[in-house]
Amino acid sequence: MQAILAKFREDMALRNFSDNTRKQYERVWRFYTARLRERGRDLAHSDESDIREYALHLTARGLKPATVNNYLAVVQFIYEATLGRELNHAQIPYMKLPKRLPTVFSRAEVRSALDSTPNPAHRAIISVAYGSGLRVSEVVSLRVRDIDSDGMRLRVEHGKGDKERYTLLAQGTLGLLRAHYSANLAGRPDSGGWVFPGLIPGRHLTEDAARGALDGALLRAGVEKGDRTFHSLRASFATHMLEDGADLMTIKELMGHASISSTAVYLHVANLTRRATSPLDRI
Repeated sequence: MQAILAKFREDMALRNFSDNTRKQYERVWRFYTARLRERGRDLAHSDESDIREYALHLTARGLKPATVNNYLAVVQFIYEATLGRELNHAQIPYMKLPKRLPTVFSRAEVRSALDSTPNPAHRAIISVAYGSGLRVSEVVSLRVRDIDSDGMRLRVEHGKGDKERYTLLAQGTLGLLRAHYSANLAGRPDSGGWVFPGLIPGRHLTEDAARGALDGALLRAGVEKGDRTFHSLRASFATHMLEDGADLMTIKELMGHASISSTAVYLHVANLTRRATSPLDRI
């Protein structure tokens, strides 16, 4: 088993998977092989029936369809890439995903969240996420060198899929970043160059700490929407950009989407009727 695990890690390294992806894949490896052992099975002698049983096991535990599908994709990678086994995909049905629109905060809710947050670092975190459309992982891994105040843009060095891109830097965000720097970073040699350093010297703030800051700000602002996440804040960025007249391709590049279809979903939540006129009014 250790030899197979070592090859599994080599397969990920050869594909240049990000650290986060490797951690997620190894997590699924541990869960899947543990489930096999519970049933008296081992990886070398397992087959599609074991994968089907695992999918049913995950579903019975109440995991969301998207999570189940992500786990199955990793298990498929284990068999096909690491074990070199050809699977019968008809025997491994992926779950149909419900089509849900993303949660979007109103502009007033975002403003209220910022106004109700006294902590300069937390205000800067929320402003960067909303004003630049960043993922939580991109916010916490932002470095001081990534801030281009002359060009009014931010560099995202390691976005999803390890893709580098530039996005907007709002004037208001720059002001909050400077306030955060004066309050928390000036004269701190152990920041490691991170915009949001963590408690451990040389490391950046954890994603969980950033999520807690956002959730607290939204609760204080009285925002009761269930999905108080960075994903919703990022969706708000895209939706409000659309409402203000930005085109889909521009938003796609700013957000680092691989496909325009990922960006097009915001057409369903943006209030575009403000710029439209009913044909009845033209009669």
